[in-house]
Amino acid sequence: MPDTNTIWSGVIPALTTPFLPDGNVDHAFLSKHAALMIQSGCKGIVALGSLGEGATLTNAEKFDILRTLIRTLDGKAPVIGSVSSLSTHDAVEIAKTAESLGCKGLMVLPPYVYTGDWREMKAHISAILSATSLTCMLYNNPIAYKTDFLPDQVAELMGEHSNLNAIKESSADVRRIAALRSLVGGKLNILVGVDDLIVESIYAGATGWIAGLVNAYPRESVELFNLASQGKKEDAAKLYHWFLPLLRLDTVPKFVQLIKYAQEVVGLGSARMRPPRLELSDEEKEEVQVLVKVASAERSH
Repeated sequence: MPDTNTIWSGVIPALTTPFLPDGNVDHAFLSKHAALMIQSGCKGIVALGSLGEGATLTNAEKFDILRTLIRTLDGKAPVIGSVSSLSTHDAVEIAKTAESLGCKGLMVLPPYVYTGDWREMKAHISAILSATSLTCMLYNNPIAYKTDFLPDQVAELMGEHSNLNAIKESSADVRRIAALRSLVGGKLNILVGVDDLIVESIYAGATGWIAGLVNAYPRESVELFNLASQGKKEDAAKLYHWFLPLLRLDTVPKFVQLIKYAQEVVGLGSARMRPPRLELSDEEKEEVQVLVKVASAERSH
């Protein structure tokens, strides 16, 4: 098994999925974009997550995306596949296939649509963890998925599955980091999944950032993470203040549309979406344009 502390640390983009005008996945740009993220200092790639519009992709498309990313990175950085499905059986198959394709880790989500009790959610997650030898990161996002994996439940899962080595904590409650650390110590790598909470979370003990706006601002994201991690609080605070208006795009229901449009505005992608998501209205686009313009002007001084 790869060094889990290496895999689950630093800035790891939750990569957006680019689409061609005909609605198919743009594999050429996907490859180029992933390479840019790593060249900018990111430590790996998380594919097929919420920001990657995983819920709108077929399994065949998911596996083709993983193949493209694994071929592109060619061992230079880990590809982490997201495991999300309506059914436990399908989620297990996704996990097995992702491992066979060459993913180095998995991000494990609760099932879409159905929100069960702890017994049911534990059984779902356990089935996935048991189906793979890969190091895994549990995705806790009660705001989006209505399932909240509490610290004592995470500890229980860890006690039964040695390959649960990380959590993407997106509850937006920074106190969860201290609670997790008090229960499991350094056995669990805690990564932040909320862009506008990154600096506070690092100071609380987070080891990584599953980032969204990094798709449009890779170098700035890596710089912010490094400054905060190195304890350079004054420099981190200055950059964070500049970045926050953009980072907040990651925290609203249309975060996928907003981040993809920000990518288009800065020349690092396309705003094309897969329905039911639609591109932003002209008014919404103008708001993003203003944010980018102001940020660009401030950064140049």
